[in-house]
Amino acid sequence: MDILTTLSRRALGIIVGVALSPSLALSAQYSQTSEFLLDNGMKVVVREDHRAPTVAHMVWYKAGSIDEVNGKTGVAHVLEHMMFKGTKQLKPGDFSKKVAAVGGKDNAFTSKEYTAYFQQVGKEHLEKMMALEADRMTNLQISKEEFDKEIQVVMEERRLRTEDQPDALMHEQLIAAAFANSSYRHPIVGWMDDLKNMTYEDAQEWYQKWYVPNNAVLVVVGDVNPQEVYRLALQYFGPIKARPLPVRKPQNEIVQLGTKRITVKAVAKTPDIAMAWKVPRIVPEKLDSVEPYALDVLVSILDGHDNARLNKAIVKRARLADAINASYDALGRGPQLFSIGVIPANGQSFEKIEVTVKEVLRDIAERGVTDAELNRVKAHLLASQIYKRDSVFGQAMEIGMDEMSGISWKNVDQLIANLQNVRSDDVRQVIQKYLIDDNLTVAVLIPQPSDGKPKKQPTSFGRHE
Repeated sequence: MDILTTLSRRALGIIVGVALSPSLALSAQYSQTSEFLLDNGMKVVVREDHRAPTVAHMVWYKAGSIDEVNGKTGVAHVLEHMMFKGTKQLKPGDFSKKVAAVGGKDNAFTSKEYTAYFQQVGKEHLEKMMALEADRMTNLQISKEEFDKEIQVVMEERRLRTEDQPDALMHEQLIAAAFANSSYRHPIVGWMDDLKNMTYEDAQEWYQKWYVPNNAVLVVVGDVNPQEVYRLALQYFGPIKARPLPVRKPQNEIVQLGTKRITVKAVAKTPDIAMAWKVPRIVPEKLDSVEPYALDVLVSILDGHDNARLNKAIVKRARLADAINASYDALGRGPQLFSIGVIPANGQSFEKIEVTVKEVLRDIAERGVTDAELNRVKAHLLASQIYKRDSVFGQAMEIGMDEMSGISWKNVDQLIANLQNVRSDDVRQVIQKYLIDDNLTVAVLIPQPSDGKPKKQPTSFGRHE
């Protein structure tokens, strides 16, 4: 994901030939944003959007798989499931039933950096949502009976989404190989052996350690009055006492000293290859460091549209691949990867594809990019930021993800300005510094014949009943 499109991949539309000032386009939105801090350390961010009588209500906890330790991977995601299994006042499944009863929708998601819970309802039901979230922040009941049932659901989720999906399996192995000592190497869903050996006490411990107001951010976006939201936050979340947080020890990734290569053999219809380089992220204390923004621009130059560099050179011209993509996420609390994934065309070798990808990168490193490319990318990124304002949920997501990364919503204008200032030389330099063989991990998927047994199709695990 790019810096500005934190909810989704880039918007498809591109604004061309229109001179837009970021401050003119976006500052009005931010002037309608208020921030409060409760005495217990919980931050509250409220953005007014009065276009429809709806509200997005989100509670974000700064606790994800990056905070897990060996032997207990996947516990953040498991607890996300358990948060729907009842409190002292609610039976398992009652939370979602109450949201549905007022015509709303709710869900949750876990990432490497955070876990978030959300509801979208009519504005008149906001107070009820706050009461429900405050209740499970303090009164969650984790029984052995419910845990034993839900851990089976999570293991099945892992089987269907990863172990039975060759592409997902390859990328999981790629990340595990790329990172030697950082907890970023662990999958969010957890390793299967850890899930098999997890206990309800592990989930309880995670809940007690991290689910506290001083580790949470409340985000409300919609047809609301900020002072009224603050009053409700004081009423429902204010009485919850803060607790000391565990010390987060640094897990700095060791320097890679040469290309890593792995082979994944799995039942699949087509081969696959992925290349990944460890690269920097946006550091809150160094928001003006040009490297993350240059990497973000590079992603769009390589894979921003049909005639982008990779697609043009490898799919259209050389016909080495049926599909190709590039990805990079500048936001996070740990190291990041710049990745290129390729589905080879029939009969084409992994070696030839890898060489050609490096040739495309080398050409940019030596010659730079054109002004036309830079202008297109910058217009594209600005457009995606503007289009995102159409959704109250999208705005809430952006605020929450920024806060979880240590970057305040107040800094978005600065991020936009930094992107607009990226030059061709900046793009050249990040390739020369980071996209090099000594920093590269390559994974290839070798298709294996099927055993003839029909496999289950992936199921949606987005609802927690």
